[in-house]
Amino acid sequence: MNLSANEVRINEATNWINQDVAKEIKAKPIPEGSIVFAKIGEALKQNRLRMTVRPTIVDNNMMGAIPKTDIVEPGFLFYGMHQFDFGEIASGTALPYLTMSELANLPMSIPPLPEQRAIAHILGTLDDKIELNRRMNQTLEEMARAIFKSWFVDFDPVRAKMEGRDVGLPPDLAALFPDRLVDSELGAIPAGWEVKPLGELCDKPQYGYTQSGKDEPIGPKFLRITDINKKAWIEWDSVPHCEITEDAFDKYRLKEGDVLIARMADPGHGCMIEEEQYAVFASYLIRFRPMHGRYARFIQYWLRSDNYWELVKGRGAGTTRISLNAKVISEFPILVPNDSLLDTFGEQINVLRTSVVANYNESCALTAQRDALLPGLVSGELKLPVQRED
Repeated sequence: MNLSANEVRINEATNWINQDVAKEIKAKPIPEGSIVFAKIGEALKQNRLRMTVRPTIVDNNMMGAIPKTDIVEPGFLFYGMHQFDFGEIASGTALPYLTMSELANLPMSIPPLPEQRAIAHILGTLDDKIELNRRMNQTLEEMARAIFKSWFVDFDPVRAKMEGRDVGLPPDLAALFPDRLVDSELGAIPAGWEVKPLGELCDKPQYGYTQSGKDEPIGPKFLRITDINKKAWIEWDSVPHCEITEDAFDKYRLKEGDVLIARMADPGHGCMIEEEQYAVFASYLIRFRPMHGRYARFIQYWLRSDNYWELVKGRGAGTTRISLNAKVISEFPILVPNDSLLDTFGEQINVLRTSVVANYNESCALTAQRDALLPGLVSGELKLPVQRED
């Protein structure tokens, strides 16, 4: 059992319907505090339970367990249901299906309500902190992107100087920006900045290692496209391992500051390695190692800019499938400011991204703590000191 941080509560719906539509389709919402989960197919095997925070309508591929609140605390029911493997319980092999009777017959130890609430509170507090860290990281990421866009895409400080407005930055930082724009192959750019191909900022690009990832902790971590294209940070705890020789490990070992870009499957997505890991990278990724440390943070956020994605999409114009290679990516033009500004940008982003990494690592520790406590608490093997309710 391993609950990820995003498997705790349903906070946002992707689709909304009004009461008239709900009545027309004869949909009956399940109440707040219900536990919802897939009941058919591969999604069922993943055992992803959610607890609703508002009345919710689920489709017929899902099932909802509505707690009898005079008997069971919703939070306790949520955590208690994680002791079951729905993939093993379900009927059928080709397309497993969980029935109401199979669900109803699952045995669960139900302690007194005060103890249930205490258990739900302890585990919920850990999950709340994990969720808070996730939201903080999203905010920190938005701040970093906003700085990059303002300075290196919209040229806000330069335009402010041109128009005689306050730059809105400390004087020493404002002095790093020029006060005029000049023409270039990319259009108007700040004076003194240069347009260079990405390849001039990096060592010779390198394709990754061909191997299959394994869940067993044998060998180094094996970073794949699916590990970098979902969030703005790498969730190393979910990255698989791989077997590799010592010589191959030395060749493909990842180092802090390495930039990786997907060439196939989900081309264009990239990341920067922000902490030392015992890890290598897969063959659908290309490594671009910046020649100087000052380029790393700049390239990291250039990869998240609209300008970069226009280049990626342009590569796929007139084709049914975009694919990239090291030569194509190396030729992508990138607008490079002066070294002093690059250093300053890196320093500011380092502060934000250090917090992102620290928050994620803390969440991993909290997840491990929660996962270790959960089985004993819900089974009754671990007892909590609980005051009696009058």
